[in-house]
Formats: sequence, structure tokens, C-alpha cells
Amino acid sequence: MSADDPKMADEPKEISGETKLRVRYAETDKMGVVYHSNFVIWFEVGRVELLRQLGFEYKTMEQQDNCHIPVVDLRVRYKSPALYDDEIVVRTRLGNARHSLLHFLYEVARASDGTLLATGETTHIIVDDKFQRCSLPEKYMKAFGGKRRIANS
Repeated sequence: MSADDPKMADEPKEISGETKLRVRYAETDKMGVVYHSNFVIWFEVGRVELLRQLGFEYKTMEQQDNCHIPVVDLRVRYKSPALYDDEIVVRTRLGNARHSLLHFLYEVARASDGTLLATGETTHIIVDDKFQRCSLPEKYMKAFGGKRRIANS
């Protein structure tokens, strides 16, 4: 299929972003290897930066729109160790957006050689400050491209 193919026009554009980080000493163990839970923190950094790239901030969602997106499912697959002082790239991609649910996909790679360090995904529900499920405000649905499901997500 070419980009001029009318079928391609109906397919949503991929929503993704990249964030670079440097592994800090405090994130490693005695051998200089990153402790596994730091990957989850890096997923959050990538997700928040992706929202910022889309033109809004998560704190604004909470403060102005009473819209919170807690994690309800998290998966990480470790491929290779990250080491102290490595520069890493966190690639974050929106996998699915519905009015009551968001799904993000992640890849963490070493910047210097492209080695894949981990992959993962998070699923989030939409709630208000009383933890009652609610719908994602329309302005965010528009930023996420409306209802969408990405193949292989």
C-alpha cells in the first residue's frame, strides 16, 4: 500500500514519542546494573512526555479536568541490562484510546548501540478524584485520535 492509497487515509496516525535519560548511580545496584523497578519509572517519564508532546500536561488533566489515569495493568519484559551512566531512549506509543481506557506500549533501548533493554505496556482507566470511572474529556480524545486500536498492541 502506498501513502496515496485511500485505505491508508482511514488508518489513524501512530502516536509516539521518544525521551532520553541517563542512568543515575542511585538507580543501580552494587554491580552498576539498573534495579528492575526503575524501568517502570522510566515508562512513566515516557508517558508523561508523550502527553506533553501532544500539547497538554498530566497535571492539567488532574487539576483542571478532574481526569486521572491510574495504572491498572503493567507488564515488563527485560531483554538486556542497563548500566550506570548509559544514555537510554524510552520510546512510548499509544496502543489504544477509548473513552474509559488508555493503553501505552514502551521500548527502552541503549542510545549508543540501540540494544533493546526492555519492552512493556501499561493499561490505565479513567477516573475522577473520587476514583469513580468516567470518560476521557473530548479534547483529550481528539488529541489521541479518537477511538483507536493499533495492530500488534
